[in-house]
Amino acid sequence: MTTHYIDITLLPDPEFSHAHLLGALAAKLHRALVQLQSASIGVSFPQYCLRLRTMGSVLRLHGDPDALQGLMALAWLQGMRDHVRLTDLAPAPSGAPRYVVQRRQFKTSAERLRRRRMRRKGETADQAAEAIPDSVERQVELPFVRLNSASTRQPFCLFIAQERGEEGGAGKGFNSYGLSQGGTVPWF
Repeated sequence: MTTHYIDITLLPDPEFSHAHLLGALAAKLHRALVQLQSASIGVSFPQYCLRLRTMGSVLRLHGDPDALQGLMALAWLQGMRDHVRLTDLAPAPSGAPRYVVQRRQFKTSAERLRRRRMRRKGETADQAAEAIPDSVERQVELPFVRLNSASTRQPFCLFIAQERGEEGGAGKGFNSYGLSQGGTVPWF
């Protein structure tokens, strides 16, 4: 159960953009959660704003005290300490509404889909273009974190949606990015 939290606030930095620091923080958290093999730590972004398409500068970690203390005992923030401010472990307000914070994936590039189809099916560029029209592309309006795939080293955007969730999802888990796999986090 996500009864406690720790806020990690990105500090302004003249050398690195906010987007770069947020991506680095998310990548470090992902590696730590993979190392812990944890499905009990979730994240939220209290300054998330759909209208401005921003995640904000605060990443909130949610979990039970043992899980959060175990995470913070790792040296996962090494190299980021000068760029962040941490709060102490604190209990989440009781009665706070529950939210689902999850990844959303979109078909955003017809050209990328065509190249993939050509590799997988051995088709020519014309065949792939006929099978995948430009109309499959979609403009995404969600905030995102830019990351690099650990396996392919290719950059990708991790689009995040935060929505009101059902109380019953509170006991379910989170993936290795701290995003919902049915789990909910308190919103405050």
